Amino acid sequence: MRGTTSTEETARSWRQFKATGERKWRNVLMVHYFPIVKYNAERIGAKLPDEVDRDDLISAGVFGLIDAIKAFDLERGVKFETYCAPRIRGAILDELRSMDWVPRLVRSRSHKLDRVSRELESTFGRTPTDGEIADRLSISRVEFEKLRRAATAVVQVSLSRKYNDSDSNKEVCEIDVLQDRRGKDPFVEIQKRDLRDLLVRGMSRAERLILILYYYEEMTMKEIGVTLDLSESRVSQMHSAILARLKTQLAERRKELV
Repeated sequence: MRGTTSTEETARSWRQFKATGERKWRNVLMVHYFPIVKYNAERIGAKLPDEVDRDDLISAGVFGLIDAIKAFDLERGVKFETYCAPRIRGAILDELRSMDWVPRLVRSRSHKLDRVSRELESTFGRTPTDGEIADRLSISRVEFEKLRRAATAVVQVSLSRKYNDSDSNKEVCEIDVLQDRRGKDPFVEIQKRDLRDLLVRGMSRAERLILILYYYEEMTMKEIGVTLDLSESRVSQMHSAILARLKTQLAERRKELV
């Protein structure tokens, strides 16, 4: 079983992949450079709503990494880390743009809902009821509920876009009026982080790679075995042992997850 991939091994994998195009050499390179994918996905994901699945960002980044490995020219004299980072970020951002599936009509009506709510609140001096908002919009309560659910869908907007409902002469952007709804209990977050660190603390690098390659990159047990210099049966045994150990640890610390 290999330890951390050395510079010589990485250079050899590059030469072999460019010469043969074989998947096993590409997989070795993917394992070596995967931390770059994870780093960029986490940095971008930290600025997004919780509804955005981080695994989707990582998957998109992996595709960007694959494209970068295929297109990279060893003769250009450029470090691959420098070359691949923009491609990985671009693939992740493309995935984010594709998530903006909310129809334009629904988006427009949700903006109207927000505006009417503020107008009624100003008129009544209190938060308007759902019925009052529905009456002002001339829609039924059923339609109002549908509209409100649609308004909560995740969309991608520019925070530098001008905020249209400003009463002052000063230009106000979306970021100036954006409500922070991502606040979390720091105590709970620390507990979760400590528990996660505790669960993976006893894992070897090979065990962590098996989980990453199997669940994030969707490699087969055979491909993982080739990448880690292990037999397919050994990879399967290690995978089963890891899951059994994690289940036992989680069961023992169930109270910490509540």
